[in-house]
Amino acid sequence: MTYKQAAQSPQWISTMTEEILALKQKGTWSLVPPPTNDPILGCKWTFKIKTLPNGSIDLYKARLVAQGFNHTQGDNYNETFSPVTKMTTIRMLLTLALHRNWSTLQLKVSNAFLHGDLIEKIYMHQPPGFIDP
Repeated sequence: MTYKQAAQSPQWISTMTEEILALKQKGTWSLVPPPTNDPILGCKWTFKIKTLPNGSIDLYKARLVAQGFNHTQGDNYNETFSPVTKMTTIRMLLTLALHRNWSTLQLKVSNAFLHGDLIEKIYMHQPPGFIDP
């Protein structure tokens, strides 16, 4: 699905607005004048519909992602490590919990951000549909 298609739907507009508000609330980014000599990354929306086991719609998810393929090593990044949990680790932990009678809880994470301090300054164009002149 493209932004142009999603912009026709109130559900998608609401979901994108929630994502933008969460980014602002977490202080993930701030609006600044465009730099003259630094590269500016593009961005795009990704869309996904989460369904329940019976096939009905549970959740509309819109995520704003930077188009990092425009990065230049040494200019606006130095390291590309991102810690993630592998599914085999989760399965192992659930198996341990089952065999040791540990209680398990499920929670819904609406937004997740990697925690890390960036030394480099990263500039990104404003997201489609949320342009502040």
